[in-house]
Amino acid sequence: MAIGATTTGAATVAYAAGYERRRWTLREATMAVLPEGTRPLRILHVSDLHLTPGQESKKRWVSELASLEPDLVVNTGDNLAHPKAVPGVLAALGPLLDLPGLFVFGSNDYFGPTPKNPARYLRKSQRRSHGEPLPWRDLRAAFVEHGWHDATHQRIFLDLDDVRVGVSGVDDPHLALDRYESISGPITADLRLGLTHSPEPRVLDCFAADGYDLVLAGHTHGGQLRLPGYGALVTNCGLDRSRARGASRWGARMHLHVSAGLGTSPFAPVRFACPPEASLLTLVPRPIEVAARKEAPATASADVR
Repeated sequence: MAIGATTTGAATVAYAAGYERRRWTLREATMAVLPEGTRPLRILHVSDLHLTPGQESKKRWVSELASLEPDLVVNTGDNLAHPKAVPGVLAALGPLLDLPGLFVFGSNDYFGPTPKNPARYLRKSQRRSHGEPLPWRDLRAAFVEHGWHDATHQRIFLDLDDVRVGVSGVDDPHLALDRYESISGPITADLRLGLTHSPEPRVLDCFAADGYDLVLAGHTHGGQLRLPGYGALVTNCGLDRSRARGASRWGARMHLHVSAGLGTSPFAPVRFACPPEASLLTLVPRPIEVAARKEAPATASADVR
């Protein structure tokens, strides 16, 4: 029996490290967040690349996402996992950088990953151990040079044809860098979009109180390790496990989308029942009979391979 358990465990680890973490997946969701009469918008949400030199299959797959021709690309951070990864990130996102884009950064844009006891992943901990500083300024300069907008503690307005999009973002709450007071207050637009790397409830509550329609986040890796019938084991933040990935609601009105991301820490290179993903979100008008009272629920997400 011990031999069988050992064999099963080894096979599970081999699957999680050798296959699952490279099973690139496009997740799609339809979300009713726009005013009546507004044309649908398609947003490509990418997050948590955690790129290191090499990783050619990841870079190829991400670059091919440009063929989806979204109206807007949103990157919610943690692009880097190595001080020499900036060229690889730009190669992966290359064709997407020619499209309208927005971004905020996460902790692993600022600091490299460090070796940790794997058991810490399964426990809530306030301790933060930072690796070497990463060249986030170089990455930011390249994004901005290509026309993407840094939404960190900024209010930005974009006109996507006839749809007015108002955007605000915060710096990474996981590092307590968020300063929501710098962007607080309602905004007026057809779509009010909030961005944060880590979906901490305190930040989501602020966006909801200011009347935002949709907030996009990453950070959780979808739990990274999920059990069938149970879901994510942890979220690595204050968000509940049921919202660790995909579309959900926050409060009476606001919608939330959390990306499970495209990478892992190089020191924890495993995924189980949680393939790496990018998300194509189709935003549509709210149902007429509901719009005057409350929002309609988001369509459940589904993997598309």
